[in-house]
Amino acid sequence: MSFFKKLKEKMSQQTTAVSEKFKDGLSKTRNNFSEKMNDLVSRYRKVDEDFFEELEEILIGADVGFDTVMELIDELKKEVKRKNIQDPKEVQSVISEKLVSIYENGDDSSSAINVQKDGLTVILFVGVNGVGKTTTIGKLAHQYKSQGKKVLLAAGDTFRAGAIEQLEVWGERVGVEVIKQVAGSDPAAVMYDAVHAAKSRNADILLCDTAGRLQNKVNLMNELAKVKKVIEREIPGAPHEVLLVLDATTGQNALVQAKTFKEATNVNGIVLTKLDGTAKGGIVLAIRNELHIPVKLVGLGEKMDDLQPFDPEKYVYGLFSNLVEETEE
Repeated sequence: MSFFKKLKEKMSQQTTAVSEKFKDGLSKTRNNFSEKMNDLVSRYRKVDEDFFEELEEILIGADVGFDTVMELIDELKKEVKRKNIQDPKEVQSVISEKLVSIYENGDDSSSAINVQKDGLTVILFVGVNGVGKTTTIGKLAHQYKSQGKKVLLAAGDTFRAGAIEQLEVWGERVGVEVIKQVAGSDPAAVMYDAVHAAKSRNADILLCDTAGRLQNKVNLMNELAKVKKVIEREIPGAPHEVLLVLDATTGQNALVQAKTFKEATNVNGIVLTKLDGTAKGGIVLAIRNELHIPVKLVGLGEKMDDLQPFDPEKYVYGLFSNLVEETEE
Protein backbone atom coordinates (compact mmCIF):
# COMPACT_ATOMS: atom_id res chain seq x y z
CA MET A 1 0.00 0.00 0.00
CA SER A 2 1.41 3.41 -0.99
CA PHE A 3 1.86 6.14 1.59
CA PHE A 4 -0.95 8.16 -0.07
CA LYS A 5 -3.35 5.23 0.37
CA LYS A 6 -2.35 4.85 4.02
CA LEU A 7 -2.74 8.59 4.59
CA LYS A 8 -6.14 8.65 2.89
CA GLU A 9 -7.31 5.78 5.09
CA LYS A 10 -6.01 7.47 8.24
CA MET A 11 -7.57 10.85 7.42
CA SER A 12 -10.94 9.20 6.80
CA GLN A 13 -10.85 7.74 10.31
CA GLN A 14 -10.03 11.07 12.00
CA THR A 15 -11.95 14.27 12.62
CA THR A 16 -12.76 15.60 9.17
CA ALA A 17 -13.03 19.21 10.36
CA VAL A 18 -9.41 19.29 11.61
CA SER A 19 -8.04 17.65 8.44
CA GLU A 20 -9.98 20.19 6.38
CA LYS A 21 -8.46 23.05 8.40
CA PHE A 22 -4.99 21.86 7.44
CA LYS A 23 -6.12 21.41 3.85
CA ASP A 24 -7.63 24.91 3.67
CA GLY A 25 -4.84 26.55 5.69
CA LEU A 26 -2.11 25.15 3.48
CA SER A 27 -3.87 25.93 0.18
CA LYS A 28 -1.36 28.63 -0.85
CA THR A 29 1.62 26.37 -0.22
CA ARG A 30 -0.13 23.38 -1.80
CA ASN A 31 -1.15 25.25 -4.96
CA ASN A 32 2.35 26.65 -5.37
CA PHE A 33 4.06 23.35 -4.55
CA SER A 34 1.62 21.11 -6.49
CA GLU A 35 1.76 23.26 -9.60
CA LYS A 36 5.54 23.04 -9.72
CA MET A 37 5.56 19.32 -8.84
CA ASN A 38 2.98 18.50 -11.51
CA ASP A 39 4.96 20.46 -14.07
CA LEU A 40 8.14 18.64 -13.06
CA VAL A 41 6.51 15.20 -13.23
CA SER A 42 4.93 15.91 -16.63
CA ARG A 43 8.27 16.91 -18.18
CA TYR A 44 10.24 13.83 -17.15
CA ARG A 45 9.80 10.30 -18.39
CA LYS A 46 12.23 8.87 -15.87
CA VAL A 47 13.72 9.70 -12.47
CA ASP A 48 17.28 10.84 -13.13
CA GLU A 49 19.82 13.32 -11.78
CA ASP A 50 18.25 16.25 -13.66
CA PHE A 51 14.88 15.39 -12.11
CA PHE A 52 16.38 15.50 -8.61
CA GLU A 53 18.14 18.80 -9.30
CA GLU A 54 14.85 20.46 -10.26
CA LEU A 55 13.07 18.86 -7.31
CA GLU A 56 15.79 20.29 -5.06
CA GLU A 57 15.06 23.80 -6.39
CA ILE A 58 11.30 23.39 -5.82
CA LEU A 59 11.80 22.30 -2.20
CA ILE A 60 14.24 25.13 -1.45
CA GLY A 61 11.73 27.53 -3.02
CA ALA A 62 9.09 26.27 -0.58
CA ASP A 63 11.41 27.26 2.33
CA VAL A 64 12.03 23.67 3.39
CA GLY A 65 15.60 24.79 4.15
CA PHE A 66 18.87 23.92 2.40
CA ASP A 67 20.15 21.37 4.94
CA THR A 68 16.76 19.67 5.16
CA VAL A 69 16.43 19.55 1.36
CA MET A 70 19.87 17.95 0.99
CA GLU A 71 18.94 15.33 3.56
CA LEU A 72 15.58 14.72 1.90
CA ILE A 73 17.07 14.38 -1.61
CA ASP A 74 19.64 11.86 -0.34
CA GLU A 75 16.88 9.82 1.29
CA LEU A 76 14.76 9.98 -1.87
CA LYS A 77 17.60 8.78 -4.05
CA LYS A 78 18.15 5.78 -1.79
CA GLU A 79 14.43 4.95 -1.75
CA VAL A 80 14.07 5.33 -5.52
CA LYS A 81 17.02 3.01 -6.03
CA ARG A 82 15.79 0.51 -3.44
CA LYS A 83 12.28 0.34 -4.93
CA ASN A 84 13.54 0.68 -8.52
CA ILE A 85 11.12 3.54 -9.17
CA GLN A 86 11.13 4.68 -12.79
CA ASP A 87 7.92 6.71 -13.03
CA PRO A 88 8.32 10.30 -11.68
CA LYS A 89 4.66 10.25 -10.52
CA GLU A 90 5.51 7.58 -7.96
CA VAL A 91 8.11 9.85 -6.37
CA GLN A 92 5.42 12.19 -4.98
CA SER A 93 4.14 9.53 -2.58
CA VAL A 94 7.71 8.80 -1.46
CA ILE A 95 8.36 12.53 -0.89
CA SER A 96 5.30 12.83 1.35
CA GLU A 97 6.37 9.79 3.37
CA LYS A 98 9.88 11.19 3.82
CA LEU A 99 8.54 14.60 4.92
CA VAL A 100 6.59 12.94 7.74
CA SER A 101 9.61 10.79 8.61
CA ILE A 102 11.97 13.80 8.77
CA TYR A 103 9.60 15.61 11.12
CA GLU A 104 8.86 12.66 13.40
CA ASN A 105 12.51 11.61 13.61
CA GLY A 106 13.67 15.11 14.58
CA ASP A 107 14.02 14.16 18.24
CA ASP A 108 11.99 12.65 21.06
CA SER A 109 10.28 15.87 22.15
CA SER A 110 6.51 15.71 22.29
CA SER A 111 4.40 18.04 20.16
CA ALA A 112 1.77 18.20 22.92
CA ILE A 113 1.57 21.19 25.27
CA ASN A 114 2.88 20.22 28.70
CA VAL A 115 -0.25 20.86 30.78
CA GLN A 116 0.11 19.76 34.40
CA LYS A 117 -2.34 17.13 35.63
CA ASP A 118 -2.51 18.81 39.04
CA GLY A 119 -1.90 22.41 39.98
CA LEU A 120 -0.99 25.46 37.94
CA THR A 121 0.48 25.30 34.41
CA VAL A 122 2.58 28.33 33.42
CA ILE A 123 3.20 28.94 29.72
CA LEU A 124 5.62 31.68 28.70
CA PHE A 125 5.34 33.16 25.19
CA VAL A 126 8.38 34.75 23.54
CA GLY A 127 9.00 36.23 20.09
CA VAL A 128 9.52 39.49 18.27
CA ASN A 129 6.80 42.11 17.93
CA GLY A 130 4.24 41.63 15.18
CA VAL A 131 4.31 37.83 14.92
CA GLY A 132 0.90 37.29 16.52
CA LYS A 133 1.95 36.56 20.10
CA THR A 134 -0.99 38.31 21.78
CA THR A 135 -3.53 36.84 19.35
CA THR A 136 -2.11 33.36 19.98
CA ILE A 137 -2.42 33.87 23.75
CA GLY A 138 -6.02 35.02 23.34
CA LYS A 139 -7.00 32.05 21.16
CA LEU A 140 -5.30 29.56 23.48
CA ALA A 141 -7.02 31.16 26.49
CA HIS A 142 -10.35 30.66 24.70
CA GLN A 143 -9.56 27.00 24.01
CA TYR A 144 -8.55 26.23 27.60
CA LYS A 145 -11.56 28.08 29.00
CA SER A 146 -13.81 26.09 26.64
CA GLN A 147 -12.33 22.96 28.23
CA GLY A 148 -13.53 24.18 31.63
CA LYS A 149 -10.15 25.39 32.89
CA LYS A 150 -9.65 28.59 34.89
CA VAL A 151 -7.27 30.80 32.89
CA LEU A 152 -5.34 33.97 33.75
CA LEU A 153 -3.25 36.18 31.46
CA ALA A 154 -0.09 38.08 32.44
CA ALA A 155 0.67 41.33 30.58
CA GLY A 156 4.46 41.05 30.62
CA ASP A 157 5.02 43.15 27.49
CA THR A 158 5.17 46.43 29.38
CA PHE A 159 7.19 48.42 26.85
CA ARG A 160 5.40 48.22 23.48
CA ALA A 161 2.78 50.92 23.12
CA GLY A 162 -0.69 49.41 23.40
CA ALA A 163 0.50 45.90 24.25
CA ILE A 164 -1.22 45.79 27.65
CA GLU A 165 -4.45 47.18 26.19
CA GLN A 166 -4.34 44.65 23.36
CA LEU A 167 -4.11 41.79 25.83
CA GLU A 168 -6.93 43.31 27.88
CA VAL A 169 -9.16 43.36 24.78
CA TRP A 170 -8.52 39.64 24.35
CA GLY A 171 -9.16 39.07 28.05
CA GLU A 172 -12.55 40.75 27.78
CA ARG A 173 -13.34 38.93 24.56
CA VAL A 174 -12.76 35.45 25.97
CA GLY A 175 -13.78 36.26 29.54
CA VAL A 176 -10.51 35.81 31.43
CA GLU A 177 -8.71 38.10 33.88
CA VAL A 178 -5.53 39.96 32.88
CA ILE A 179 -2.89 40.67 35.55
CA LYS A 180 -1.08 43.90 34.66
CA GLN A 181 0.84 46.93 35.91
CA VAL A 182 1.30 50.34 34.34
CA ALA A 183 3.21 50.69 31.05
CA GLY A 184 6.97 50.69 31.57
CA SER A 185 6.85 48.49 34.69
CA ASP A 186 9.38 45.75 35.35
CA PRO A 187 8.09 42.62 33.50
CA ALA A 188 9.47 40.38 36.25
CA ALA A 189 7.33 42.25 38.81
CA VAL A 190 4.26 41.65 36.63
CA MET A 191 5.06 37.93 36.53
CA TYR A 192 5.47 37.86 40.31
CA ASP A 193 2.01 39.41 40.73
CA ALA A 194 0.52 37.10 38.10
CA VAL A 195 1.85 33.91 39.68
CA HIS A 196 0.52 34.92 43.11
CA ALA A 197 -2.83 35.90 41.61
CA ALA A 198 -3.04 32.56 39.80
CA LYS A 199 -2.28 30.69 43.02
CA SER A 200 -4.80 32.64 45.11
CA ARG A 201 -7.54 32.19 42.48
CA ASN A 202 -6.77 28.46 42.04
CA ALA A 203 -6.16 28.97 38.33
CA ASP A 204 -5.30 26.03 36.10
CA ILE A 205 -3.46 27.93 33.35
CA LEU A 206 -1.36 31.11 33.40
CA LEU A 207 -0.46 32.44 29.94
CA CYS A 208 2.36 35.00 30.04
CA ASP A 209 3.06 37.62 27.38
CA THR A 210 6.59 39.07 27.08
CA ALA A 211 8.35 41.89 25.24
CA GLY A 212 9.59 41.24 21.72
CA ARG A 213 12.26 43.84 21.08
CA LEU A 214 15.23 42.51 19.18
CA GLN A 215 16.91 45.88 18.58
CA ASN A 216 18.85 45.44 21.81
CA LYS A 217 19.15 41.67 21.99
CA VAL A 218 21.25 41.57 25.18
CA ASN A 219 18.73 43.59 27.21
CA LEU A 220 15.78 41.58 25.92
CA MET A 221 17.40 38.23 26.64
CA ASN A 222 18.45 39.37 30.12
CA GLU A 223 14.89 40.50 30.73
CA LEU A 224 13.49 37.10 29.64
CA ALA A 225 16.01 35.30 31.87
CA LYS A 226 14.90 37.43 34.82
CA VAL A 227 11.22 36.70 34.11
CA LYS A 228 11.91 32.97 33.97
CA LYS A 229 13.90 33.11 37.21
CA VAL A 230 11.03 34.84 39.07
CA ILE A 231 8.48 32.29 37.79
CA GLU A 232 10.72 29.35 38.69
CA ARG A 233 11.39 30.73 42.18
CA GLU A 234 7.69 30.97 42.90
CA ILE A 235 6.74 27.67 41.21
CA PRO A 236 9.55 25.09 41.01
CA GLY A 237 9.60 23.48 37.57
CA ALA A 238 7.81 26.40 35.91
CA PRO A 239 7.44 27.74 33.29
CA HIS A 240 6.22 24.38 32.01
CA GLU A 241 6.42 25.60 28.43
CA VAL A 242 8.42 28.34 26.72
CA LEU A 243 6.75 28.78 23.35
CA LEU A 244 8.42 30.82 20.63
CA VAL A 245 5.88 32.47 18.33
CA LEU A 246 7.03 32.84 14.71
CA ASP A 247 5.31 34.32 11.66
CA ALA A 248 5.34 31.75 8.84
CA THR A 249 5.08 34.47 6.18
CA THR A 250 8.60 35.72 7.05
CA GLY A 251 10.12 32.46 5.79
CA GLN A 252 13.83 32.07 6.46
CA ASN A 253 13.76 35.14 8.73
CA ALA A 254 11.64 33.06 11.12
CA LEU A 255 14.46 30.54 11.23
CA VAL A 256 16.95 33.29 12.11
CA GLN A 257 14.66 34.50 14.93
CA ALA A 258 14.31 30.96 16.23
CA LYS A 259 18.09 30.53 16.36
CA THR A 260 18.46 33.85 18.25
CA PHE A 261 15.87 32.98 20.90
CA LYS A 262 17.12 29.41 21.25
CA GLU A 263 20.58 30.74 22.12
CA ALA A 264 19.20 32.83 24.96
CA THR A 265 16.15 31.01 26.29
CA ASN A 266 15.19 27.41 26.84
CA VAL A 267 12.56 27.35 24.07
CA ASN A 268 10.85 23.96 24.01
CA GLY A 269 8.14 24.56 21.42
CA ILE A 270 7.20 26.66 18.41
CA VAL A 271 3.91 28.35 17.56
CA LEU A 272 3.87 29.05 13.83
CA THR A 273 1.29 31.72 13.01
CA LYS A 274 -0.15 32.77 9.63
CA LEU A 275 0.67 29.46 7.96
CA ASP A 276 -2.43 30.05 5.85
CA GLY A 277 -0.92 33.31 4.57
CA THR A 278 2.24 31.90 2.99
CA ALA A 279 3.03 29.89 -0.14
CA LYS A 280 6.23 28.70 1.57
CA GLY A 281 4.88 26.45 4.34
CA GLY A 282 7.96 24.23 4.11
CA ILE A 283 9.45 26.41 6.88
CA VAL A 284 7.78 23.98 9.33
CA LEU A 285 10.25 21.28 8.31
CA ALA A 286 13.27 23.59 8.31
CA ILE A 287 12.54 24.70 11.89
CA ARG A 288 12.03 21.17 13.13
CA ASN A 289 14.95 19.57 11.34
CA GLU A 290 17.56 22.30 11.80
CA LEU A 291 16.71 23.49 15.32
CA HIS A 292 15.29 20.27 16.79
CA ILE A 293 12.39 22.14 18.38
CA PRO A 294 8.89 20.72 17.85
CA VAL A 295 6.22 22.89 16.24
CA LYS A 296 3.39 22.57 18.78
CA LEU A 297 0.73 24.90 17.39
CA VAL A 298 -0.01 26.35 13.95
CA GLY A 299 -2.23 29.23 12.91
CA LEU A 300 -4.43 28.21 9.97
CA GLY A 301 -6.79 31.20 9.84
CA GLU A 302 -8.43 34.06 11.74
CA LYS A 303 -11.10 32.14 13.66
CA MET A 304 -10.76 31.15 17.33
CA ASP A 305 -10.45 27.46 16.50
CA ASP A 306 -7.99 28.00 13.64
CA LEU A 307 -5.10 27.69 16.12
CA GLN A 308 -4.47 23.94 15.92
CA PRO A 309 -2.07 21.41 17.48
CA PHE A 310 0.52 20.56 14.83
CA ASP A 311 0.23 17.11 13.28
CA PRO A 312 2.86 16.09 10.68
CA GLU A 313 0.50 13.73 8.85
CA LYS A 314 -2.24 16.35 8.59
CA TYR A 315 0.41 18.81 7.45
CA VAL A 316 1.51 16.50 4.64
CA TYR A 317 -2.15 15.83 3.83
CA GLY A 318 -2.59 19.59 3.51
CA LEU A 319 0.33 19.70 1.06
CA PHE A 320 -0.73 16.71 -1.04
CA SER A 321 -4.51 16.46 -0.43
CA ASN A 322 -5.38 16.61 -4.14
CA LEU A 323 -3.14 13.64 -4.90
CA VAL A 324 -4.21 11.78 -1.73
CA GLU A 325 -7.90 12.11 -2.59
CA GLU A 326 -7.29 10.97 -6.16
CA THR A 327 -5.64 7.78 -4.86
CA GLU A 328 -7.61 4.67 -5.69
CA GLU A 329 -8.83 2.51 -2.84
